[in-house]
Amino acid sequence: MEWIWRTIAKHLVQAIETFPAVLVTGPRQVGKSTLLQLVAEHYEYVSFDNPLLLQQAKEDPELFLMNHTPPLILDEIQYVPELFPYLKMKIDEMRIKARRGSQPETCLFLLSGSQAYHLMQHVSESLAGRLAILPLQGISYRERKGVTCAQPFVPHNEYLSARKEECLDTADLWPMIHRGSMPRLVSSNDDWDLFYSSYVATYLERDVNHLFMLADRGDFIRFMTALAARSGELLNYDSLARDVGVSASTVKRWIQILEGSGIILQLHPYHNNHLKRVIKTPKVYFLDTGLMAWLTRWVTPETIQFGAKAGQFFETWVVSEIVKSFLNAGKSLRDMYYYRDADQREIDLVLEIERTVFPIEIKMTARPDKKMARAFDLLDPVSEAADMRRGDGAVINLYPDVMFLKKDVRAIPVGYL
Repeated sequence: MEWIWRTIAKHLVQAIETFPAVLVTGPRQVGKSTLLQLVAEHYEYVSFDNPLLLQQAKEDPELFLMNHTPPLILDEIQYVPELFPYLKMKIDEMRIKARRGSQPETCLFLLSGSQAYHLMQHVSESLAGRLAILPLQGISYRERKGVTCAQPFVPHNEYLSARKEECLDTADLWPMIHRGSMPRLVSSNDDWDLFYSSYVATYLERDVNHLFMLADRGDFIRFMTALAARSGELLNYDSLARDVGVSASTVKRWIQILEGSGIILQLHPYHNNHLKRVIKTPKVYFLDTGLMAWLTRWVTPETIQFGAKAGQFFETWVVSEIVKSFLNAGKSLRDMYYYRDADQREIDLVLEIERTVFPIEIKMTARPDKKMARAFDLLDPVSEAADMRRGDGAVINLYPDVMFLKKDVRAIPVGYL
């Protein structure tokens, strides 16, 4: 299987040089443990998929750390919350010795986990201030094409200039959307249907049922399918609950599980004191279009490309790639929003970067038009209040070249992501 270099590796190295512990989170099978082992070859690797090691770490954490001395890679750490207080003690011991000059301050523990929702409870209790957290997603468009630019996608001159020499041909766009971004599928010819059926079964057994004890796995799969069919839409708990046959409170809890697993993104509405009548309901996006296609039974690239949901898949894929561009650059997603008001006027994405607001529309068309950007003016009250400014807008589309639609709005090819 071909190894694809991960852009986030640079930030992982920086985190190892800065923090005594680093946690890489993300969905199952996105390459967390492989990344850690390649970047930190001299660390001992311990996987808690091994039942003997898991049992010892849970029953006697102190003895476990006597048998396995730092520096350590601890894979699937979410299964051993009992270890966290002992990791804290080891880190504090190391820091005291470093202050005394008897040893250098180093990174002792590299952790990986596929259920951040569960992990964060223990991190906040034991490792606050001692841990860097790096979320990892599947292989990005740039990674699979070997693009060297590592900047997050922001539609301004600096970014567009950096990407101009590496704008990508999108002839394989729909096969890429259908196959998804899981490293094993990207770098091999493994069977797509078999991979995702096994993936969902493993996810339910290891990440969901083990940590949250599902009463009915069938209900949860129906919920995932119903949610996948709504990717890119406003989140409606009652509608989902009716479709699945469970309560709205159960749907809310299951949404938290999927978000904590890195499988979905809740995109929150852009809110500013100078904007009126903005709705407060989040939108939901699947972060792997291959899983989305498998759940909703779009079994070939052609059925997606020419089907009724093509625009939905295109928008979901674009959002997921922009998300990866931020995470791979070591940036958080806290400045990524969408806009919608009570009159149902909408902007697909709003990026707030250094007090500049960038509006973005996503259109599955090769004929972009300035009318596609007419909602961008709704953000003017932000700049008029002088506490922000509105930057150049973008219409991400299938036309092959960058061109101005208005003096402050560009049509940007999807190949620039």
